[in-house]
Amino acid sequence: MYSNIKRLFDIPVYQKNNKALLHAFNTKENGVWQRESTISFLEKAQILSKALLEIGVQKDDKIAIVTHLNCTQWHLVDMAVQQVGAILVPIYPTVSNADFEYILNHAEVKFCFVSDVELLDKIEEIKGLVPSLQEIFGFKKFKNCRNLAVLHQIGKISTRDSELENIKNSIQTEDLVTIIYTSGTTGKPKGVMLSHRNLISNIIYISDCMPKNVKRALSFLPICHVFERMGLYRFQLDSVEIYFAESIDKIGENAQDIKPEIMTVVPRMIEKIYDKILSKANELGKIKRLIFDWSLHLANQYEPFEEKSFWYNFKLKIARKLIFQRWKDALGGEIKALICGSAPLQTKLIKIFDAAGIPILEGYGMTETAPIISGPQWKKGEYKVGSVGKPLKNMELRIADDGEILVKGENVMMGYYKEKELTAENFTADGFFKTGDIGHLDSEGFLKITDRKKEMFKTSGGKYVAPQVIENKLKASNFIEEAIVVGAGEKMPCALIVPDFDFIKSWIITKKYDTIDVTSFQSIVENKIIKDRINEEIESVNSNLGNWEQIKRHTLLPAVWSIDTGELTPTLKLKRTVIMEKYKAIYEKLYGRY
Repeated sequence: MYSNIKRLFDIPVYQKNNKALLHAFNTKENGVWQRESTISFLEKAQILSKALLEIGVQKDDKIAIVTHLNCTQWHLVDMAVQQVGAILVPIYPTVSNADFEYILNHAEVKFCFVSDVELLDKIEEIKGLVPSLQEIFGFKKFKNCRNLAVLHQIGKISTRDSELENIKNSIQTEDLVTIIYTSGTTGKPKGVMLSHRNLISNIIYISDCMPKNVKRALSFLPICHVFERMGLYRFQLDSVEIYFAESIDKIGENAQDIKPEIMTVVPRMIEKIYDKILSKANELGKIKRLIFDWSLHLANQYEPFEEKSFWYNFKLKIARKLIFQRWKDALGGEIKALICGSAPLQTKLIKIFDAAGIPILEGYGMTETAPIISGPQWKKGEYKVGSVGKPLKNMELRIADDGEILVKGENVMMGYYKEKELTAENFTADGFFKTGDIGHLDSEGFLKITDRKKEMFKTSGGKYVAPQVIENKLKASNFIEEAIVVGAGEKMPCALIVPDFDFIKSWIITKKYDTIDVTSFQSIVENKIIKDRINEEIESVNSNLGNWEQIKRHTLLPAVWSIDTGELTPTLKLKRTVIMEKYKAIYEKLYGRY
């Protein structure tokens, strides 16, 4: 079916030949959706490719791209770069200046595209420290900077058509197409080399995990991350109209406007949506709150594709009509599935959203595997809450003696750029990639992830602790937004806890605790009522843990962790080394060292 797709730039051509769209890419500017059809997109990409040749881009040159928001221009640059055989290097806009300098130098980037003045200024600051960087281009007209419109004019008058076609025909499916620098939770970023084959194999084989006959997708996760990027390629293959959210804050508004049927998400976004729902529930009157709680109780009992009694199904139907339909309406009313990845999602939330008629398809993968390793299908026998589905059909997967997940397949990376030794370290002698994740396959072939191998630690008593499992249990509490479990080499595990301040403020109002000062985070974490209530949550988690795993001491932190403040990666994972360094004094105090 997809035999003609050998390179990523073959995908829009496939769309043109099978089901061309009038609204293939849609970016909102100044309150108006700017539409790009399949045909016009291909034409503009062709012109931009010729412009790249005119300014001196050659095969295997590295071209960086940095944007704050997803947009049509990103895809135009991506395709244009691919067609001339150059290598795209997408960079997170939130990385430090030091990381910008490192990545641009390490990749020896020749040209860089930026979406806005803020990023232009950021790159200009370090341009003198990057000898290979010749010029920065803007998506729009910025001062002292050429832009896409200028390049379009250059490409329009170019006569390099036959040269471009020869280059395109010379590009092989095994060729390197992109280097993605992992944000990482420790050390310097690593450049993951992915070929056309790596990405295309994933794009094709995730077909079973995608809902069928989808018409519209809303995109808002960072496109520099391979999860969102691969998803958008898949949408193009399926002739799905792609709409780019104006901002994270406007996802709801944009969803109301376009009524998406599919979105890719990360767990923290699901948690945020749920927290917001709970906060609003705290404002309900007594009767409505009883109905809300009754509906959640039903949802917690839900198991997809499991036979339930007529009475249960009848009650769930009422709950969906009275409560859950509002959740769907908030996402536009026509969502068929949320595709979730990047980190583990609480099983409680999967059940609740599934019961609400908003299926969550939680998969597993990593940048090095382009990215999907396993995923569920929304049908009986292929979906199990608590797992990340079954391995894709083109994947070989085995579990090492120590529980590490090992994989082999066409989607596994070419290696780490300029890091032969590091690449070799991450593969077994027989060619399996070491994921660094601990997990197991159950009797039905479903994969379950338990922790990160490098994050597991041993206490001074010799007992192993899997921190991520405990952290996810803690975060299941409405009162806890983030948690990090520590204790490597110590006599017991402890935890640093970031309370969910929005929920707590709402809870305080509902409980009418007028004496609690809510004017600062510090006053909230120091209040005895709050401390006792969160302690109850921690003890509830402890009751289901072995004695050696239980959180013996904890500290409530009067701050919110974020990408900007440095504790979270761009995909909202914990930066453990950063957190440990930042809260070193508090850590020492937890263990009685002052």
